Amino acid sequence: MFSLIKRKAPVPLFPFGTDMHSHLLPGVDDGASGVEASLGLIAGLRALGYRSLVTTPHVYSELYPNTPATLAPAFATLQEALTTSEIPLRYAAEYFLDDYVDALLQDKNPLLCIYENWVLVETSFVQAPLDLDRRLFDVQLAGYKPILAHPERYPYWHLDRSKYHDFREKGLLLQVNLLSLTGYYGKAVADTARYLVKEEMVDLVGTDCHHERHIAALQKGAGDILRILEPLVRKDKLLNNHIF
Repeated sequence: MFSLIKRKAPVPLFPFGTDMHSHLLPGVDDGASGVEASLGLIAGLRALGYRSLVTTPHVYSELYPNTPATLAPAFATLQEALTTSEIPLRYAAEYFLDDYVDALLQDKNPLLCIYENWVLVETSFVQAPLDLDRRLFDVQLAGYKPILAHPERYPYWHLDRSKYHDFREKGLLLQVNLLSLTGYYGKAVADTARYLVKEEMVDLVGTDCHHERHIAALQKGAGDILRILEPLVRKDKLLNNHIF
């Protein structure tokens, strides 16, 4: 007898290997609020096909003044809870480019890197900082390779996309959020993200996962995400599989 219950189609698995942008450490920023929330998000990412994770808590002096001293205990607590997990996990950070980061660089305090000398950075969503180019150059001058997080989400570059080309010419890596491709953050963000894909200016993709709503949206949009990124995956343009 045939079942009348309609089975859900399986969620396509992401072939990206490593998710290098997420907020999984418990209680350190606007991501996972506690260990149980962290474990739920990790399980969700694993179910999407990820084989390794580099989680990137915010370092933002005004809101999340994290340091290695605050992040290491949270990571240790999470690692202890993950003893039976098969997914490798390490942590870096997502640095908001401000005077605090300037001070870290001037004092030669090491930044937490995604891979080798690659460091994830972000800037204001409200307006383009007048000193952004200088701050990015200072990061490079200190020996790091900046990865600009979610460049498609900064509204002040939506109408003038020349800045993305400028970043590439200056040696920056660009990381696009997967959910940007689905319209999760709005049409302008989706259009810009798809433009970056079309122009082959996307070096890395990340979930920027903060909560279960992001996991659900990734599951729902997985098919569209894979379709849009297929040319970059086929040409091995994405670096996610090379950073763990």
